[in-house]
Amino acid sequence: MAKGRTQFVCQNCGTTHSRWVGKCEGCGEWNTVVEEDPMGGIGSGPGKVPKKGRPVALTALSGEIEEAPRIHTGIAELDRATGGGFVRGSAVLIGGDPGIGKSTLLMQAAAALSRHGHRIIYVSGEEAVAQVRLRAQRLQAHQTDVLLAAETNVEDILATIGEGKRPDLVIIDSIQTLWSDTAEAAPGTVTQVRTGVQAMIRFAKQTGAAMVLVGHVTKEGQIAGPRVVEHMVDAVLYFEGDRGHHYRILRTVKNRFGPTDEIGVFEMSDKGLREVSNPSELFLGERNEKAPGAVVFAGMEGTRPVLVEVQALVAPTSLGTPRRAVVGWDSARLSMILAVLEAHCGVRLGQHDVYLNVAGGYRISEPAADLAVASALVSSLAGLALPADCVYFGEVSLSGAIRPVAHTAQRLKEAEKLGFSQALLPAGSAELPKGTGGRWSEIEGLPDLVARIAGSKSALKREDEDV
Repeated sequence: MAKGRTQFVCQNCGTTHSRWVGKCEGCGEWNTVVEEDPMGGIGSGPGKVPKKGRPVALTALSGEIEEAPRIHTGIAELDRATGGGFVRGSAVLIGGDPGIGKSTLLMQAAAALSRHGHRIIYVSGEEAVAQVRLRAQRLQAHQTDVLLAAETNVEDILATIGEGKRPDLVIIDSIQTLWSDTAEAAPGTVTQVRTGVQAMIRFAKQTGAAMVLVGHVTKEGQIAGPRVVEHMVDAVLYFEGDRGHHYRILRTVKNRFGPTDEIGVFEMSDKGLREVSNPSELFLGERNEKAPGAVVFAGMEGTRPVLVEVQALVAPTSLGTPRRAVVGWDSARLSMILAVLEAHCGVRLGQHDVYLNVAGGYRISEPAADLAVASALVSSLAGLALPADCVYFGEVSLSGAIRPVAHTAQRLKEAEKLGFSQALLPAGSAELPKGTGGRWSEIEGLPDLVARIAGSKSALKREDEDV
């Protein structure tokens, strides 16, 4: 008989190779390519005649739309990130760094749902039942009817959760520990992870139980295993946070039943995770209002406005190549802002080190922070503190123009609610709030911003000379 054809699969990214290689061409990792059976034990040999398929029912696209039923956890920040709660029959993948709080959050959610009468099953593949109980006791979640199991075999897990009454929510912690008898590979490999996730998603779709899967992340911050897993599930959430800060952010990357730009903010304590209903106060809690190079950016995360401080430090350097260090923002975008300042505004930063930091460990992803970053850089270079009651937002183009951004009214209302009476925003911004006491200043280009800050410095210098 002819030998079955084999393939070589990277255990880090899932890239398939025709032969063994030391370095994966997909992710660049060394010694991660392993020989695997392409059938994986899931199907039969190549000589088997496929069976005849059965017709399935067809449904017209038109007709009355039924809203997907959801399971509300009672944790407002978690419900916000998931789009209003867990959808029955859906599969949710949650990833995050080790020790960031994934198991803590899911245990608190399981306890909250159990108190409302839902049947919850928590399957742990990394901890024993006694260890899970100890964590639940610390979180004050032990006086609930959450059902626990410590198992890693896929067939045993499906047989366990399929017995008796259908569960409302099943938590699998984590997918890297699952292994199936049908796949001839070690636990944690691409084949085993894909097989286990397929089985869990199939159970969720057939029974209507919500399935939550916990996934490990790589050193780059991506969920370990094949990227096809993220395509298979209905929602992908990332649990982010800095170990030097108490807060954690649950960010939605994919959601078939809700928006993909919502976040949930939590604060870590010895009693577990606490909801943060107003994250702006958290990020502005330790702000120095008289320091040069510090401005407040009015950003948006989904439907929620968030105010965060952007700090910049511009210092002369004697090195041939100045240093550019960025924390919480895109380093390529900082290079663009520096180039625009030098080309269109005459601000020379080629002999200066530039350090940029987003206070509180928060990470900004929207281009509306360009104006705030440029203001912080010019303020630090001039050594002049900007008004403490002013917020900044706007996108900077390569020509030096300031472009309007969306959700202007929400940004300004949040700023006014927190005591900010001024705002510097792009000219032509729509949806300006009416009937407020705020002073909103519109600006057309980045040269106008530099001239405004330079004029303030000159006026301050004249006042000092008069004194």
